[in-house]
Amino acid sequence: MARIPDEEYDYLFKVVLIGDSGVGKSNLLSRFTRNEFCLESKSTIGVEFATRTLQVEGRTVKAQIWDTAGQERYRAITSAYYRGALGALLVYDVTKPTTFENVSRWLKELRDHADSNIVIMLIGNKTDLKQLRAVATEDGQSYAENEGLSFIETSALEATNVEKAFQTILSEIYRIISKKSLSSDEPASASITEGKTIVVGAPDPNAKKACCSSS
Repeated sequence: MARIPDEEYDYLFKVVLIGDSGVGKSNLLSRFTRNEFCLESKSTIGVEFATRTLQVEGRTVKAQIWDTAGQERYRAITSAYYRGALGALLVYDVTKPTTFENVSRWLKELRDHADSNIVIMLIGNKTDLKQLRAVATEDGQSYAENEGLSFIETSALEATNVEKAFQTILSEIYRIISKKSLSSDEPASASITEGKTIVVGAPDPNAKKACCSSS
């Protein structure tokens, strides 16, 4: 069967979302891949992923974004979850200091299980809740600098910096991979049967729509 043009890509990059339960990982995923935000989103059970195809440095990249439950009882999936990941978005909630304090534990787990060259970005999510902010931007920046991570603050609700966060990490992965591929015979893509490819077009004018608003 001939490939559909929209499914063609030069690279497939697996990126994982990690962090405590409730920090907004699933909504960052849905905002980036479907431009949706679900006010009533429930905790992720196990693992799920979505894909989006976009242009990075002039090449077509299929981003495969994996989201996992932050609850302890799903820790057994760890090694399989990180396998093959080229990037990781480590997310905390700027209104909940505990989720920021737990970043170091997540970072340790990531470094224990993931490839040593994985690109890591620290994300402070839920900046729309300005009156509830409990973690200063400077604290996130300082931690990221000390650990050698990139850093950005986002709001999945308001679609603030979500696109920028993913574009930044995918561009960094591309720079690393493109250097390696010069001396490698590895194919750039892999066959994926699940998930759905989202073709990126013009920005959605209804960026703040809630997918669960008709409950």
